[in-house]
Amino acid sequence: MRIGRTLCLAGLPLAAAALTAFGAPAPANRPGQSPAQTEEPSRREPTNSAPSFLSQSVRSMDSLDDQQKLGPGDRILYRVIEDEDPPHTLLITDSGDVEVPYLGLVHATGRTCKDLAREIKGLLERKLYYKATVMISAEAINRARVLGKVYVTGQVRNSGSFDIPAGETLTVSRAILSAGGFSDYSDKRNVRLIRRRGADTQTRIINVQQIWSSGKLDEDVAVQPGDLIVVPERLVKW
Repeated sequence: MRIGRTLCLAGLPLAAAALTAFGAPAPANRPGQSPAQTEEPSRREPTNSAPSFLSQSVRSMDSLDDQQKLGPGDRILYRVIEDEDPPHTLLITDSGDVEVPYLGLVHATGRTCKDLAREIKGLLERKLYYKATVMISAEAINRARVLGKVYVTGQVRNSGSFDIPAGETLTVSRAILSAGGFSDYSDKRNVRLIRRRGADTQTRIINVQQIWSSGKLDEDVAVQPGDLIVVPERLVKW
């Protein structure tokens, strides 16, 4: 709930009369009414009578996208549930920032919708809100943007580096297809995905032949910028 914001039951005279009869405080007056009747703005805690969807939506932040990295030229839909306002369309600038209502510029490039929503939630609750349920989703991804490169080498037809386009999921098998596919003597069962994490290097074995023959798409790992894919040569060549 933002400071000074109240819930109004406009157009429901019976409900308003019932609230008044039971001693509930009347809604704050709109601009132009007597100042003496206007409720003084204060940082008030949410009441138990808040609509149920407000409490249910707290958990919905966990369902925000945590995979797609945002970047310049992307458009996102932004909404604070407690405001009960329709979503705003925000554009990520070339500098990687987004203009957030009531906050100003917040850096968005390189973050997922969930990461960005959590940061904005913290900023809002520090300055303006007791509770802010921030909802962010990607409305349009700038597909001309490139996230980085993946490197494919070994027993493929065209070794080299390949772009990872924004807005798409490039997996290990798709990266191999971008490299022209396997060569005649490739070991499709033991493809190595090598990923650097700070000072550490992680290696994962991907059975691409099983992915293609059995349709086990959940084992087709999405590549990240800087990943190295090595297709070894099989020992028996027939």
